[in-house]
Amino acid sequence: MAVGTQPEAFFFKPTNYIPNSQLPVLLYRKALPLPLKENLVKEFLESNNWIHGGTWNAVPRHHFHPNTHECYAVVKGSSELLIGVGPLDSEAEGEVIHVESGDVIVLPAGVSHCSKSFSEDYRYIGAYPKGSLEWKNEYGRDQSRFESLALESSSVNVPDWDPVNGHRGPLSKLWRL
Repeated sequence: MAVGTQPEAFFFKPTNYIPNSQLPVLLYRKALPLPLKENLVKEFLESNNWIHGGTWNAVPRHHFHPNTHECYAVVKGSSELLIGVGPLDSEAEGEVIHVESGDVIVLPAGVSHCSKSFSEDYRYIGAYPKGSLEWKNEYGRDQSRFESLALESSSVNVPDWDPVNGHRGPLSKLWRL
């Protein structure tokens, strides 16, 4: 892991069904400590105040979390994540982002994501800012709830801790608009 790793930033406008966020999705390439072992990655994230929420394989269903930000720390394999669109949107409105072992992607509350394709061994740790609410899933199928979900998503506090670089790392700077 390179100290002071800087992320790539991706912006997504709201769709008719997905609030997305004015905050960018952040992607840190090859940012996890070696060796890539689940317990070591969990300790690394938690040392940066991002709390382990579970370890999963691919989630191919479009979803977003209106009440918390989420971090994927890829410990094995690779995936093509489709970001920024829901199941009723055109995929062309979103972006496919390749992630692989060692990468960390941080998704602001309200940003839709799913695994479009993935290797058989794909595995990631999901982590959430310390003190955040337990995540809830929304699926972007009910346009009548858009406004309330957009308001909820935009009300989630920006954490002071970056999952890769720690206290006041790039996330806290890039997410303070």
